[in-house]
Amino acid sequence: MRLVLTNLTLNDVKPQMKTLVDKLFDRVPAGVGSTGFVKLTKDQFRKVIVDGGEWAVKNGYGWDEDLARTELNGRADGADASKVSAKAIERGFNQIGTLGSGNHYLEIQVVKKENIADERLAKKWGLFENQIVIMFHCGSRGFGHQIGTDYLQTFLEVMESKYKIKILDRELACAPFSSPEGQDYFKAMKCAVNMSFVNRQVILHRIREVFSETFKQDAESLGLRQLFDVAHNRASLEKHKVDGAVREVVVHRKGATGSYPAGREEIPKEFRGDGSPVIIGGSMETGSYLLVGGEKAVETFCSTCHGSGRTMSRTQARNMVRGDQLQKDMEARGIYVKSVSFSGLAEESGASYKDIDEVINSVHNAGISKRVTKLVPLGNVKG
Repeated sequence: MRLVLTNLTLNDVKPQMKTLVDKLFDRVPAGVGSTGFVKLTKDQFRKVIVDGGEWAVKNGYGWDEDLARTELNGRADGADASKVSAKAIERGFNQIGTLGSGNHYLEIQVVKKENIADERLAKKWGLFENQIVIMFHCGSRGFGHQIGTDYLQTFLEVMESKYKIKILDRELACAPFSSPEGQDYFKAMKCAVNMSFVNRQVILHRIREVFSETFKQDAESLGLRQLFDVAHNRASLEKHKVDGAVREVVVHRKGATGSYPAGREEIPKEFRGDGSPVIIGGSMETGSYLLVGGEKAVETFCSTCHGSGRTMSRTQARNMVRGDQLQKDMEARGIYVKSVSFSGLAEESGASYKDIDEVINSVHNAGISKRVTKLVPLGNVKG
């Protein structure tokens, strides 16, 4: 997830909404199998997945301050490209700067006064009434998926024979963290994390291009500054209190996101005194949220939800909703959406997801993550 600020207001952007969404749809390829404009050899890609966001900024696809506002400063140290299969490289080397499919999206949103819950923090972080912001959700595309597939098979081959581990579901295949297989996967997973940082950094570069062209001002003048970027679906070594003692543990957040209370070393310096920014995507019809890590997150290994969660399967959604009609209905309500396919649009209908407000109320009231502001959708690009 990445959230980007602007100096623009709703009045500035409303007349240009269709132009912006159409251009973003054109510049940020979406859908299964989409490829990006960054052309690399496979050997160059192997360097990219080790260097992460640093590579993107050095090659003109971002600003130094973007890295300072990215989890891990945009680079998971310890990534080892030699632990990644040729098949994963083949799937990923031409996908940098692409959105993908499923629940991945790029959305133009507005900050409404009545939705600002923490005025002090909102102001400190650069948010204001009627401000336009951009949020997007995507990861390492088929590259990360292939790494997971490869190591699932590796673990199945050694789990019982070598480590005497038995499981009920093959999808839970595993190996001890300190084992050769476990460490190889950890290093390969970091390559996927780095690919995701680069992918989102290049997409941000494209967003800046589109806004700059549309408003005929440079990105700096338009205030297109990154607020924060956080990776989902990754494991990290962290120190947490377990049974009264501080221990180093592996925290694996699948369908979860980091939510660190103030002072934690994992938080970039700019936010360390506040708590980590937490970006929670809702449905394209209802809105998303910016939260801050709460004190009670120490009880959940500094983790919170990473979205509103589905209420029905994708198949159910396709059977219940017509994508073409949904697009028309959303436009009538002031949300302009472009999608690669109507079936994919139907899968992401608001009815397919839980009530985002109820989900956020739950984590807010529990003290895991605290509300800063809700963000209301205006324009959306879907895979």
